[in-house]
Amino acid sequence: MSKTGVAVLGIFVVDLAFRAGDMPAIGETIAGSGFAMGPGGKGSNQAVAAARAGADVTFISRIGRDAFGDLAIKTWETEGIRPRVARTAEAPTGAAFIYVHETRGDNAIIVVSGAADGLSPTDVDAAADAIRSSRVFVTQLEQPVAAAQRGLEIARAAGSITVFNPAPAGAFDDSLFALCDYVVPNETEAEALTGIAVSDLAGARGAGDALLAKGAGTALITLGERGALFHGRDRSLHVPPFAAGKVVETAGAGDAFVGGFAAALAGGADPLEAVRFGSATAGISVTRAGTAPAMPQRAEIEALLKG
Repeated sequence: MSKTGVAVLGIFVVDLAFRAGDMPAIGETIAGSGFAMGPGGKGSNQAVAAARAGADVTFISRIGRDAFGDLAIKTWETEGIRPRVARTAEAPTGAAFIYVHETRGDNAIIVVSGAADGLSPTDVDAAADAIRSSRVFVTQLEQPVAAAQRGLEIARAAGSITVFNPAPAGAFDDSLFALCDYVVPNETEAEALTGIAVSDLAGARGAGDALLAKGAGTALITLGERGALFHGRDRSLHVPPFAAGKVVETAGAGDAFVGGFAAALAGGADPLEAVRFGSATAGISVTRAGTAPAMPQRAEIEALLKG
């Protein structure tokens, strides 16, 4: 079977983003300085990032039969993403509250998965053909672990490249790591998975060793403003970040990285080239407000890589 493109299993939510100087305390009401509503969800964001980076993308999920679900369909149509998505009237489409600091761009997020919380291995089996035909398969942990595991099992059996973004950090059986060609946590998630503080590169390498010991093929740890660590069994390399301008908002940067990385792998790039491509994708995304709308186009990424 000829394999092309990227298949992403994950959730869609509508992001409700509030900008303010501080988070309110319990019982406190404060004035914000901005508000935006738009498409989000780690899986959908990664699908958008990969599509804008030039990949042929299929997205697998569940949404509600409601206005937020209609926005999901419109988003994927606009981005040229093929949805393999079930719609249900029994649960609403998910939503996320996002607090963004008005000057630093730091964020705090509450996600309610809604209909996607019902994603099951049966739903994944229904889209197995899309996973088997993809060159790269990507999933995360916003949907149930059983669904993510089933997707990874199908992709691994079919010889697709498997990328697992264990976010948000949660409990799962370590046997899942053996299904991952690349496990892509950030510093906080890497520490939660290994118990090793990732406060510097030495800590990141220690966490990387622990992830390899659990069975992952390669640990790819994103380090925010410090770039990323590519940590394999035969090499460990620090990839510096790409500065594309003033940082406006960091929400969605990890999704930009994963989507760009997956798109580059699907295009046949060497893994380290794919990491640089993902880093450049994230570097541009943080200079813009929003989540999925902040994802750059391939031409922008290539221009940054060329310097």
